[in-house]
Amino acid sequence: MAREILHLQRPARSSSGGRTGCIPARRDSGRWAILHAVAFLLLAASALGAQEFDWRLRPRFSPPQVPADNAMSADKAALGRYLFYDRRLSVNGQQSCASCHRQELAFTDGLAQAKGTTGEVHPRSSMSLVNIAYAPTLTWADPNLTDLAPQALGPMFGTEPVEMGLKGEEQALLTRLRKEPVYQDLFPRAFPEQPSPITVENVTKALAAFERTIISTRSPYDRYRYDGVEDAISAAAKRGEKLFFSGEKAGCSQCHGGWTFAGPVRFAGGPATEAEFHNTGLREIYKAPNNGIERHTGKPSDNGKFKAPTLRNIALTAPYMHDGSIPTLESVLDHYASGGKASANKSPAMRAHKLSPQERADLIEFLKTLTDEELLRDPRWSDPWDAPR
Repeated sequence: MAREILHLQRPARSSSGGRTGCIPARRDSGRWAILHAVAFLLLAASALGAQEFDWRLRPRFSPPQVPADNAMSADKAALGRYLFYDRRLSVNGQQSCASCHRQELAFTDGLAQAKGTTGEVHPRSSMSLVNIAYAPTLTWADPNLTDLAPQALGPMFGTEPVEMGLKGEEQALLTRLRKEPVYQDLFPRAFPEQPSPITVENVTKALAAFERTIISTRSPYDRYRYDGVEDAISAAAKRGEKLFFSGEKAGCSQCHGGWTFAGPVRFAGGPATEAEFHNTGLREIYKAPNNGIERHTGKPSDNGKFKAPTLRNIALTAPYMHDGSIPTLESVLDHYASGGKASANKSPAMRAHKLSPQERADLIEFLKTLTDEELLRDPRWSDPWDAPR
């Protein structure tokens, strides 16, 4: 079982169902050979950059994939940590990235729907950033967002909804950052090849580097499953584990597979992975802006399909679902046991089932073993400022 931790994502498949790599091989064209070689070199560079950085991973865990244009370094991650907690990244100085991604709540915010720096309530809840570096896609329902650096532009400059409210304030933001002595030191260290490194692009790259380091693998379940510590979890949790991975009863792992408990896993040197999105029958018809990836693909068949969030630290991240509409783990089990509402695109995994009171209790006990207490207080991810900025 321990070796499987490196390969618990589903391989990408072609339209015909065959396994594929980064770029399909074609014998009839030298062009494909060249493209394949370029892809291999980029992937190798990504894997090398990931390996050189000290990820402080447990044995047998692969490092995450890192874009070739944003190699990891301790200085870049340190800069990203300061930026992550800096309220000067919002238009009115009221919020930082950490306002919606609080360490003590496994980098969520405890709200049913997130709230921006100007008070605008968002249509969706804040997703956990834990193990986000291993995700093939980012956010609840955008299949096009695959890189953390470009994704950061949305919260910073987006207007639907307003999050940090920096649209049109780019120069004002850079002026604020350039006046800060901490950044006068950290930006040149993080980007030593650039004469004027305090740029919006480098802000997003540093944020991405920091977020990639937020890796959770120290829960009681990890100690039990991967370290072989039999008494790390209770007998009830062990029974709950069997239910979680069973296809006949709960079947939770059909959507929450992989060691991240979030579906497909992308890691350095690994195969290409396809993101998965699911309609869990929360609504019969999902309306914009909460209509899932249909908002981006325009396909009615994608109505209501959202990314499965990680279940690591799930006991800390209530309320649940993309819109925070389910308040407790017990009520989440109620929803799945019912099979969900009669939505046209509902996942085949959504079917009514019945668990006994003991089985329900066992399943919840298992989910609680995914809480990584060390994550919540690890100083690597805490606020580095003496006072809020």
